[in-house]
Amino acid sequence: MEKTIDESKQGEALVLEQKTENKRKLFIESYGCSMNFSDSEIVASILSNQGYNTTQSLEDADLVLVNTCSIRDKAEQTVRKRLEKYNAVKKINPGMKVGVLGCMAERLKSKFLEEEKIVDLVVGPDAYKDLPNLLAEVDEGRDAINVILSKEETYGDISPVRLNSNGVTAFVSITRGCDNMCTFCVVPFTRGRERSRDPQSILEEINDLWDKGFKEITLLGQNVDSYLWYGGGLKKDFEKASDMQKATAVNFAKLLELCAKAQPKMRIRFSTSNPQDFTLDVIETMAKYKNICKHIHLPVQSGSDRILKAMNRLHTREEYFELIDNIYRIIPDCAISHDLIAGFPTETDQDHQDTLSLMEYVKYDFGYMFYYSERPGTLAERKMEDDIPLDIKKKRLDDIVQLQRKHSEIRTRAYLNSEVEVLVEKESKKSNEHWSGRTSQNTTAVFPKGDFKIGDFVTVKITDCTSATLIGEGIALSNL
Repeated sequence: MEKTIDESKQGEALVLEQKTENKRKLFIESYGCSMNFSDSEIVASILSNQGYNTTQSLEDADLVLVNTCSIRDKAEQTVRKRLEKYNAVKKINPGMKVGVLGCMAERLKSKFLEEEKIVDLVVGPDAYKDLPNLLAEVDEGRDAINVILSKEETYGDISPVRLNSNGVTAFVSITRGCDNMCTFCVVPFTRGRERSRDPQSILEEINDLWDKGFKEITLLGQNVDSYLWYGGGLKKDFEKASDMQKATAVNFAKLLELCAKAQPKMRIRFSTSNPQDFTLDVIETMAKYKNICKHIHLPVQSGSDRILKAMNRLHTREEYFELIDNIYRIIPDCAISHDLIAGFPTETDQDHQDTLSLMEYVKYDFGYMFYYSERPGTLAERKMEDDIPLDIKKKRLDDIVQLQRKHSEIRTRAYLNSEVEVLVEKESKKSNEHWSGRTSQNTTAVFPKGDFKIGDFVTVKITDCTSATLIGEGIALSNL
């Protein structure tokens, strides 16, 4: 699974859009990757048309939904604790209904509904449009379940309700599912095969966000680089397409260009990428348009060819280096981030050293780092023994984290005494007198508020830094 958001990012939804005629209340929480947060916005939109407004008060809710993640054991344990909390509230408010959405829903459907009886409905990632029918089942006293995976569903016709929105940045989903059968990952089994969304619906959503005042969007997918629209259908079936379909197909580089040209004053980001599918034309498109952010999240998972093969990552260490070299050659100021797993089955000290040496070669700006946890249903769980002791996993992870901190500081210190463009997103966590925003390279920057406001592009002179944050002074408004 390619992560696009830290698993610590979670919580209930604050919604800006409410309908006065809606009388019922929905409480929704999301855990895991950015796709889950994006999916929750689709769910909120569907249920808004069914009479539900979103609330931040669990106790007041008529319907409580948790959008779940199966990628790591920690995420599942967190969701289970939340379900215990929901059911404690349900004893006080017996009319409240509880449901599980997303990847855990698909994997643990029987356990939740029949064995443990801790929820009223279970809804998989491709079945959100069925929520009205499922809620009708629940209202009649029956458990409700739909975890059928779709070959067509992209939710391209749903206008998401923006949850937890700062009114400045938003997610736009462009693909669903994943065809890359990495042995450690459960996503292909919980989200199904790759299919892409109609580019016209993507552009319409982006234009609508601009009209509403949003300044930055992130194109989302489990693997955005494999985006391919040829009139609908699965990515794997493209070879069966007609000559006309093939001639008029839109790949990710073309989509990126369409988005950049549609709103030249809006920042465009994307996540997540996969090394085996990341092509030269994407890098060249990024270099061509100033409003495409100069940051690529490029998970590698391991620096060892032997482990990459065991993970079924369809690239080698040398191929990854070639891709990195091309990125830095074409976009010298590009930031690159990673996902890394320590302690995959059979990993030796030499394999671990290969990972550290790869990190030294790239010198990533930042990354997401974890030790391996076996996930039920994956090929690794079925075929490989989880044979690395926990203390060794933790030690190797610490080596990776410490090296990344060193590299992150090298990257942030390179900005000292330079000027960067920052999009103001929110108040700084540490000071209500400072703004916080991100550079094109996705590095957080803080500076005194002055006369600037949320949503402004500001030229900031960098005077200090930590390994994760740039500190500076706002100079003037910047026009993208």
